[in-house]
Amino acid sequence: PCRSFHGNNRLLTSQIVSYYESINQGKKVLPEYFNFASDVLDEWARLEKDGRKPANPAFWWVSDEGEEVKWSFEELGSLSRKAANVLSEACGLQRGDRVVAVLPRVPEWWLLNVACMRAGIVLIPGTSQLTAKDISYRLQASKAKCIITSDTLAPALESVLPGSQLLRSKLTVGRGSRDGWLNLKELL
Repeated sequence: PCRSFHGNNRLLTSQIVSYYESINQGKKVLPEYFNFASDVLDEWARLEKDGRKPANPAFWWVSDEGEEVKWSFEELGSLSRKAANVLSEACGLQRGDRVVAVLPRVPEWWLLNVACMRAGIVLIPGTSQLTAKDISYRLQASKAKCIITSDTLAPALESVLPGSQLLRSKLTVGRGSRDGWLNLKELL
């Protein structure tokens, strides 16, 4: 079923379907390498900027307390480029490196997903319900070079980090700072 987004008279679903139909009919060439961040997100941001696509939020998050975070395609693109730079420069990660993210579903969870796609970094998501043994196993099995968590979950994770030989950097998402951890908000 197609529906418009917040009163927009253009149907998003039909646009996506027509795009894929044009690929199936050979009217569009599939790229050899596809990157959602640059091939979709950046393209939609460009279309919005050029006035060829109506402005709609790319991301809209509301907390249980009613706090809202709303990013346009251009804002999400810009923030994800900055986050990708944090991962590459401050955390020292390269294309193909693995990151374990133990985060609640906060806006930064989605931002870091897009940033990892953009930078070619493999994101291994984990929930806050994982035990120390679960996290230790994931760090060892994945050979992760970075762990990302919230400032409130960081103390619980620190007990398993010494056993992870390949871990290069630790990144927190939140307002608080912690010794030995980088802070995403400060680095952005």
